[in-house]
Amino acid sequence: MNALNSLRAQALARWQALSPREQRGVSVLGALLSIVLFWSVAISPALNTLRDSDNRRSHISQQQAHMLVLKNQAHALQSRSPLSRDEALRNLQGLTPSAQIQLNVQGDRVAVQLKAVPAAALANWLTQARSQAQALPVEAHLTRSNATGAVSNPVAWEGSLVLSLPNRGAAAR
Repeated sequence: MNALNSLRAQALARWQALSPREQRGVSVLGALLSIVLFWSVAISPALNTLRDSDNRRSHISQQQAHMLVLKNQAHALQSRSPLSRDEALRNLQGLTPSAQIQLNVQGDRVAVQLKAVPAAALANWLTQARSQAQALPVEAHLTRSNATGAVSNPVAWEGSLVLSLPNRGAAAR
């Protein structure tokens, strides 16, 4: 406490030793430094937040729309009636006319062989297999192939998938 009092006394003595013009200059400089400090600590971050709010709002709106789509898909999957194994297998076979995708039924599972299947076609087929035949992928062994040679769709997949069919005891629609 004693050191603080001596520092305060020294500062007051220096202040009183300054001329009135120098005191005004130091006061103005102190006020300007206070304004700059206040700006950099309080005002500038708030303005940056305000500027970024439109981008954040847009991003959150996109996320919300995506979440609503996922919610609707989940409700659709939950509300569908279960298929029997045989009906699911018929639906799956009806989705697979291509020679690039071959099915081999093994009980409640289906082994799928893929030969140079374009990526978009495979994605579409898997989506339909899940929604229409209620078949779920259990195992996948895929390798990328450029066998199509087409510039518009250069990516194709080869390999095997194992899909799980609904249980045999599930009731048909």
